[in-house]
Amino acid sequence: MAPNADHVMKKPKLEGIAHKLARSNILALHPYRCARDDYSSGVLLDANENALGPAAKLDVAQIKLELERYPCPYQVPLKTLYAEYRGVSSPNKIFVGVGSDEAIDLLFRIFCKPGQDNVITTPPTYGMYKVCAAVNDVEVVTVPLTSEFDLRIPEMLAAVTEHTKLMFICSPGNPTAKAIPLEDVIKVANSDYKGLIIVDEAYIDFSSKGSAARLLDDYPNIVVLQTLSKAFGLAGIRLGFALGNEDVIQLMNNVKAPYNVNSMTSEVARNAINNIESLNEKVKELLVQRDIVMSKLEQLDYVVKVHSSDSNFVLFQVKEKAFELYKTMADRGVVTRFRGNEMHCNECIRVTIGSEEENSTFLELMTKIWGELK
Repeated sequence: MAPNADHVMKKPKLEGIAHKLARSNILALHPYRCARDDYSSGVLLDANENALGPAAKLDVAQIKLELERYPCPYQVPLKTLYAEYRGVSSPNKIFVGVGSDEAIDLLFRIFCKPGQDNVITTPPTYGMYKVCAAVNDVEVVTVPLTSEFDLRIPEMLAAVTEHTKLMFICSPGNPTAKAIPLEDVIKVANSDYKGLIIVDEAYIDFSSKGSAARLLDDYPNIVVLQTLSKAFGLAGIRLGFALGNEDVIQLMNNVKAPYNVNSMTSEVARNAINNIESLNEKVKELLVQRDIVMSKLEQLDYVVKVHSSDSNFVLFQVKEKAFELYKTMADRGVVTRFRGNEMHCNECIRVTIGSEEENSTFLELMTKIWGELK
């Protein structure tokens, strides 16, 4: 299977009116490269979606929406439902946006002065932090995780300056799949650091470690990001949340676009949250499949290491030729994600856990191609 030709665009020359008027940091920007930039068909095990489908049980014919009217700008019914589900003490502590990416961008725009402030990230981590920083002309200070993907808290705190406004902790991490213990988050929250701690929990429903949402009432300096794109199986509706202190959430509501979440997205989201039993069934099945895939990977002689996982994907290292292995698999219809260019991820591939059939197809094709590459 060839790469997604529909998404391959010839890069325009940097000239013309846009080049003359745009900010220099935008012209220098390396945009986030998402999974669908490369492949959009085949066995897609590259974007950490829920391959078993959405938690929502929605009969489109029964939806009665006044689409001629603007939606509720603050999504109060949805926030109330979500607050109850997550154990958040008030819906006023919840922001609803277009995926968690909107929340990330708003946090930069609200709290970071361009050309002056900085944020701390802990690579290997989610790439949008760096992209949002570049768009907003904010410096990124990196404090890498250990080789076992744990936080280096003393080094993180040593890197803080008076201009450090945000500190991003991705838990479970992407591409690491490892959850950060809440005790570590608390250590940072109790430190002398004066900025916000952003705990990105896109994959929290697959983890047994617990959400930092339970810390919000005690720690006003913590903001938790969550999404319906992963465990809820609703990547297509692009809906995310920020959970935090009411003063932080109020500023996010003040700055966001007036009607950022549409009525249909809100309807599907509320349906999903009212069907948690369906969510739990799908998560349970995916975790069973994850254990099977990890066990089978560990039995392969060309796999050097299978990292532990608190998520719906697995990061593993092969002896060599990881990129060639990934690319050949993708061209033959099974798409994973090459992560060998990330810190501590030499010769690593990240695979999303799919259905039993998809996982078997992946393992069989990978072993076949490995034999051809030797």
